[in-house]
Amino acid sequence: MTRKTPLFDAHEAAGGRMVEFAGWTLPIRYGSLVEEHRAVREKAGVFDVSHMTVVDVRGSGARSALRRLLANDVDRIREDGQAIYGCMLDDEGGILDDLITYRIEDGFYRLIVNAATREADLAWMRERLADDDLALTERDDLAMLAVQGPLARAAVAECMNAPVLESLKPFRAVVHGDLFIARTGYTGEDGCEIVLPNGLAADAFAALLDAGVVPCGLGARDSLRLEAGLNLYGQDMDTTTTPLESNLAWTVAFEPADRDFIGRAALEAQREAGVPRRLVGLVLGAGGIPRAGARVLTADGEGVVTSGGFGPTVERPIAMARIPAGTATAVEVELRGRRLPARVVKLPFVRGGKILDGVLDD
Repeated sequence: MTRKTPLFDAHEAAGGRMVEFAGWTLPIRYGSLVEEHRAVREKAGVFDVSHMTVVDVRGSGARSALRRLLANDVDRIREDGQAIYGCMLDDEGGILDDLITYRIEDGFYRLIVNAATREADLAWMRERLADDDLALTERDDLAMLAVQGPLARAAVAECMNAPVLESLKPFRAVVHGDLFIARTGYTGEDGCEIVLPNGLAADAFAALLDAGVVPCGLGARDSLRLEAGLNLYGQDMDTTTTPLESNLAWTVAFEPADRDFIGRAALEAQREAGVPRRLVGLVLGAGGIPRAGARVLTADGEGVVTSGGFGPTVERPIAMARIPAGTATAVEVELRGRRLPARVVKLPFVRGGKILDGVLDD
């Protein structure tokens, strides 16, 4: 039986087409996926992301425990309200999950983890942190909204009476009454993610829609994050891949050298030996839409499409693919027995509503 978020009735009232995702019932779209996608690129859209798991870590041992648990280093956080993004790894350097970690205050951190990995994440954390002086609490009393797009912050500031958002820096959060509002997102656009009590979610959602923010579903969320080159756990990365082969080397804090985080030895060995695979963008012409699992044929060996689809902003088929390390710039993607030419490009395809140089080159 799938779970429902506090906004289930609101989604149905707004015409949401509901589907099962990671054990939850969520809207895939309300009307046109392309229109929802463009609303976020050009104005503002709101997503129900209450299926994400909020985990609070408190106690005198929280800092040292998270420095061991995460590949990124919470000591990179310089002030309360600041966040870092990174991965939680197993002993072999495989990615258990990617997550955002906020420092609320000394000895109090908030983690946002993926819905699909919720149970495994919590079990791993509790096992690895059992001897630390801390309390780990899953906050299932909280919902979460993502408001994304160039007009998103202004809309949230007005609807939530939170003018402080106008000056909030990226990867910073503020506590505003019962709301925890962060300048983060998963679309490649500016915006906010709002963590709030379940009982307040429906009114906040309604206020945003009344202000002209467009309700958006999972379909637009996926096409937006694909164009932005953002990994989806379970497709673009998992325990069989490391951050170094997932375009996430920048999230691994190897310094200071004496921080012994889980998976460090495996990553150092891979870095020294040479990373065997890389995650790249592919741009295709007419002939088919690339999907996860499609073979990619390169001069350096065989790879695989990890995510693919039609990019509404770039107006052509695009994909993320893991291919052998090398210099290949022209490859072929196998779709239904046909081999279609594709260009290798650096991710992302789109940032801040703009198509990046090189993506549309013929």
